[in-house]
Amino acid sequence: MANIKSQKKRILTNEKARQRNAAIKSELKTVIRSVNSAVAAADKDAAAAALSTAGKKLDKAVSKGVIHKNQAANRKSAISKKVSAL
Repeated sequence: MANIKSQKKRILTNEKARQRNAAIKSELKTVIRSVNSAVAAADKDAAAAALSTAGKKLDKAVSKGVIHKNQAANRKSAISKKVSAL
């Protein structure tokens, strides 16, 4: 454990941020999985709705600094390509 007071605070805030980021990343995996399962079931309406939700979640993660904007763009592109192929 650190001796410096500001470093002790930093350790605590880093842990909070790590947990928050892990929760957001887990949620991203879930919404992308829902898009993929809708595509696998060939349900066009459900896939389009899930795609919309996933796009919003990815944009939110970028704005919070959890993932890079290019990574979000690549993920959105990949899932939208699957949905449009239906």
